[in-house]
Amino acid sequence: MSFHRDLRDVLRGPRFRRLFGTRVVSQCADGMYQAGLAGYVFFSPEQHTTAGAVAGAFAALLLPFSVVGPFAGVFIDRWSRRQVLVVAAAVKTALAVLTAALVATGADGPAFLLAALCLLSVNRFFLAALSAALPHVVPADRLMMANAVTPTCGTFASFLGAGLGAGLRLLGGEGPGGTALILLAAGGGFTAAALTALTLRRTELGPDLTGEPPEVRAAVRRVLAGLADGLRHVWRHRTAAGALATIGGHRFLYGVSTIMTLLLYNNTFTSGGVAGFAGFSVTLATSAAGYALGAVATPWATARIRTETWIAGLLGSGCVALLLFGLPFSPALFPVAGFALGVVSQGVKVSVDTLVQRHVDDAYRGRVFSCYDMLFNAAFVAAAGVAALVVPPSGVSAAAVLGMAAGYAALSAAWLPRARRALRPAAPAT
Repeated sequence: MSFHRDLRDVLRGPRFRRLFGTRVVSQCADGMYQAGLAGYVFFSPEQHTTAGAVAGAFAALLLPFSVVGPFAGVFIDRWSRRQVLVVAAAVKTALAVLTAALVATGADGPAFLLAALCLLSVNRFFLAALSAALPHVVPADRLMMANAVTPTCGTFASFLGAGLGAGLRLLGGEGPGGTALILLAAGGGFTAAALTALTLRRTELGPDLTGEPPEVRAAVRRVLAGLADGLRHVWRHRTAAGALATIGGHRFLYGVSTIMTLLLYNNTFTSGGVAGFAGFSVTLATSAAGYALGAVATPWATARIRTETWIAGLLGSGCVALLLFGLPFSPALFPVAGFALGVVSQGVKVSVDTLVQRHVDDAYRGRVFSCYDMLFNAAFVAAAGVAALVVPPSGVSAAAVLGMAAGYAALSAAWLPRARRALRPAAPAT
């Protein structure tokens, strides 16, 4: 099968393998750290049982990403991206150790929240640098495959890290000691990611700058002006702009579905606590399987049909999946909905990543992908706010599911004209 042949070709490149290893190790530690936080913050039966409370927690965790993102991008386009990866991973190590110490000593107030927010914010910096660096380690004709391999394997690594965190929870117990053990182990993973990044040369991941052009120096001096440059660059490349709008819309819908799923497993399908976390983890596991299928199918499909057509089909499938598997609000069917939305999510993301990478210049990629991250998280926070207004504490809302299905249908319809234009034969020469 062509996927396996292309995958083998991509993994044969030593520079790609090193960047790939950096991502996988770091995201495994991310999964462990986030599992520790989730068990500590979200799945206590006494906490976060309303949509408003869950939305507030997500807003506190994600809004800083939207603030940090655009500022990070300017420096990703100015500094050695290899150094960005190394330094960001080292900072994450220090913050993981700090949060573990705060939990172990019972100081889980504002200082704990601030340290967790800083770590998660630095992580977006790290991931934006990975995306901007990828075209430096694979040929242009392998970008679609590389974008299928790297984020998907990173997602699996996150799930593996979450599973390792659950195992450490059994060793350390349900109390603060168990959480501290998980967070310390995550810190060890971040250290390993920094060491893996050091196997790449300092200049190997870009950015490509010739004589440090004036617009880059201006971006360093004036971060907001640099961000505006990146946004104008995207606007001039309409395919990239449309792709970013699509990922924002999809992320909003996915955010509403995530809040709804948390509430269902906390308050309706189970009584919350460990049972709620276990049930939610099953849906996450089926979503991970969907991510895998989306990653495998996307390069195969886009080798046969236009990327625009594939995106339209995926988004339309999201609409159908919500109506068939989400609307009954059945604990047996919700994991199936999670699987289907996982396919849609990863397929759309791989396609969008590739379109953006192909249609923006390297000197702007860091800023563009930081804007991407900003949009990615701001859309989720907006979704949490909307869910707080429209989703009841039980999580059961047929109107919300119908609204999400309509949203996926609208996004799909927006890509159909692009797909038709792509299929239209060129006019004969005169």
